[in-house]
Amino acid sequence: MAPKQLSRNPPFRAEHLGSLLRPKDLLQKRAAVDKKQAQASELTPVEDNAIKEIVQAQIDCGFRPITDGEYRRHMFWGTFFPALDGMKEIFNPEPDMFRPYMPDVAAFMEKEMKPGETVVCVGKIKHTGESTYIGQFEYLKTLVPKERWGDIKMTLAAPEWYHMRYREGRAYPKDVYLSDEEYFSDIAAAYRQELHILYKAGLRNVQIDDPNFAYFCSEKMLKGWEEDKENVGTAEDLLDAYIKFHNDCLSKRPADMHVGLHICRGNFVGSRHFSEGGYDRIATKLFQHLNVDTYYLEYDTPRAGGFEPLKYLPQNKNVILGVITSKFPKMEDKEEMKKRVYAAADVIAEGSGSSREEALKRMGVSPQCGFASHAEGNLVGHDDMVKKLKLDTGNKISRRAKIEGSPNIMLGGRTVIMADVHLRGDLHRFSQSSTDGKTPGAPTTAISIGRSVNTSPGVQRDD
Repeated sequence: MAPKQLSRNPPFRAEHLGSLLRPKDLLQKRAAVDKKQAQASELTPVEDNAIKEIVQAQIDCGFRPITDGEYRRHMFWGTFFPALDGMKEIFNPEPDMFRPYMPDVAAFMEKEMKPGETVVCVGKIKHTGESTYIGQFEYLKTLVPKERWGDIKMTLAAPEWYHMRYREGRAYPKDVYLSDEEYFSDIAAAYRQELHILYKAGLRNVQIDDPNFAYFCSEKMLKGWEEDKENVGTAEDLLDAYIKFHNDCLSKRPADMHVGLHICRGNFVGSRHFSEGGYDRIATKLFQHLNVDTYYLEYDTPRAGGFEPLKYLPQNKNVILGVITSKFPKMEDKEEMKKRVYAAADVIAEGSGSSREEALKRMGVSPQCGFASHAEGNLVGHDDMVKKLKLDTGNKISRRAKIEGSPNIMLGGRTVIMADVHLRGDLHRFSQSSTDGKTPGAPTTAISIGRSVNTSPGVQRDD
């Protein structure tokens, strides 16, 4: 099969990774529903209103990729697995069913908690034909113009999410599946059907959230795996199996459906991370064997390692650098961010035998993870989040500003022109010289707006 062509727009120069801080009224209403103090029907209009506001906030910040903030979910992985035939959510699971050295499981155990939302296989796995994500996507379509439906980004759970955390042989009954390969095959078929349903509805931009790949970079996890005598194969065998599993899930996606993979080291309550370690151990296989278009990579702290692994990024793939932290309110230095992006571009250029400028065409920036992978959110406030999102997108021309150009106005890069701005570039309509040196020359462009500029309704342009 010929290599897939480079996909752009999506991804975009400025990205965020899906989850955004929930407003208090939404959290309070969901808590009331969970405690049986309110009807479930009361939650939907609160979600709708909150999503409408956060979509407008993203547009105001200049984002092309639009999400619903994951406001209809409690955790980032959503509801794909419990909705499948043959899968069942269990409550109060026995601790010994989990691999205690898996970074997220270990974090729960330290707090004397059990891993949340445990879903296990109880029978043959099959898609029901109804998507639990479709309603989320359809509502987003009502909030943006039709020409921007392709920008809408849906975040999906990793296909192996309910496999890696369980001890050998505990993910499924042996009288249902004889091997991991059989189990993976049926989940992959369900995943392909899910993508098909969403594609028919108009979805063209998918992000798979998979912190599990980062666990293969963790010395502690690898040591725990080696010491666990129940494991049949090596950690490297499992990495290979998961890459093959992902590729099977994506094997029938249409050419115009962009798929990206987000890898981070955890984003738990209290802005806690789960694991550490650079991408060096997995870089070759991750970048060259996994059939995705884009990698959204954590790079906000030294725990993610250096940029050296990016030299293995093929020329037909993108990388979005998570150089902005979503965990804490301190703002990043913009100039330092630029230096880091250029440093990463130089590594990519060296690895692919191209120039820095060519490498930059396959890059973007984002926060390293969502702002609320869990409903409670990270240790940042709403204003902190907005500031970081604006840092991500770049320039902004505020509401009701009046800008006059002499002789012209040129706007480019990631610029947001907010509502009711007045751009007046008609003060000097002619060039300074002409063929005879006396009469005015031919009219010149008074206002030039680049393709990455986002213009809000109500902008007045005189040129």
